[in-house]
Amino acid sequence: MSVEIWGDKWTLLIIRDLMFVGKKTYGDLLASEEGIATNILADRLKMLTENGIVEQTQTAGTRSGSAYKLTQKGIDLLPIMAEIYLWSDAHLDISDDLRRRIQSIKDDKAGFIADTARELSKGDG
Repeated sequence: MSVEIWGDKWTLLIIRDLMFVGKKTYGDLLASEEGIATNILADRLKMLTENGIVEQTQTAGTRSGSAYKLTQKGIDLLPIMAEIYLWSDAHLDISDDLRRRIQSIKDDKAGFIADTARELSKGDG
């Protein structure tokens, strides 16, 4: 079931950080302001990797020598994440930085999704 794969808050936060915040390493993800515990982060990354949503890559210049990135399956969650952002704008008190990102979704949702998907597919996202 899809909800079992990406339906808890920690999984969505990991996807968000990989997708929009530019986090790539275990340490980057661990440092998120939401304060994910190491065992939960390791468990969610393992589950996301096993389900083909995230892949672990070897990367020079990182302390562990590895990084995480979204696979095409993970990138395909972009429209859902964009809709969650739009919902947040309508119903929650959000930061100015997030409001700017949401404005770009409102201005051209299809373009935002295409541009972000292209960047993530390059592995630079």
